[in-house]
Amino acid sequence: MAKPKLAMYWAASCGGCEISVLNIGDKILAIDEAFDIVFFPCIADFKYDDVRGYPDDYIDLCLFNGAIRCSENEEMARLLRRKSKVLVAFGSCAYEGCVPGLSNLTTARATLHTAYIDNSSIDNPAGVLPQRVTKVPEGELEIPVFYDTVKALDQVVPVEYIIPGCPPEPPQIAAVMEAIITGAELPAPGGAIIGAGKVAVCEECPLAKDVKQITRFYRPYEIIPEPGICLLEQGLLCMGPATRSGCGALCPRVNMRCEGCYGPLDGVEDQGARILSAVASVVAAGKPSDDEAGLERQIDEVMATLEDPAGTFYRFSLAHSLLQRVRAQ
Repeated sequence: MAKPKLAMYWAASCGGCEISVLNIGDKILAIDEAFDIVFFPCIADFKYDDVRGYPDDYIDLCLFNGAIRCSENEEMARLLRRKSKVLVAFGSCAYEGCVPGLSNLTTARATLHTAYIDNSSIDNPAGVLPQRVTKVPEGELEIPVFYDTVKALDQVVPVEYIIPGCPPEPPQIAAVMEAIITGAELPAPGGAIIGAGKVAVCEECPLAKDVKQITRFYRPYEIIPEPGICLLEQGLLCMGPATRSGCGALCPRVNMRCEGCYGPLDGVEDQGARILSAVASVVAAGKPSDDEAGLERQIDEVMATLEDPAGTFYRFSLAHSLLQRVRAQ
């Protein structure tokens, strides 16, 4: 009997998701035993033409990691969608756009200008930017179109499932793959999240919540947090209250703030908006006798110590948020 076919592709991302898959230890042998790997450019010399030559629905399971940053990413997303029975948005970049999605705070041209012109490590006196087509003696060289807007995978093609995380934790990957191999019941497809929890990271976090209030926020390098105490209540903007559980609160357990990589909870459309309510609960400002103007001024003073709110609240989720991007000028 032929084994089911497995594929994994890497679009706009750092490659950590592939490493996380390889970190599932000896369980990778069970995957190798259960599947024929038919496309996995990170570990074997597969070509795009190999995928183009497969019949539609030939791939039983495709783990697609990475955001849609350029035309090549979109082409492969549409190709793998056509060739795959089950397409999984694997990791935060595919799920929400992740760090690549923060470029939606500017434009493609501004991004290229920063990388190739306004850059002290680049020697480019003519101010040349990458060109879609370049003529050389041997013919024409083409590169993908660099899009103005980064998108999550499900903003381009439908997906059956989502496995969140930056990257997903190896035990969760192993559990999901085992469920697929053994035929265990999974949620109904249609963008369902698997391999993660249903509550906030705070529910997994052992740090004590003492309902302390703060008068300023700190960047991580500015303070050594007191062990055992909620980081948000110490002025470190921990995204735990607005982030889905499943990672085991690994960062807060070692006194590092949760950055929010597992995405929002069920029913939450905008992770950044959700964290605002948590922030409001810890800001110490004013007394009942203070007038409205004075109270507003004190709140502004506290919030002014919060560096880079967009990059903090939407570090992983901007492309998939209500905002999606800034208005291009």
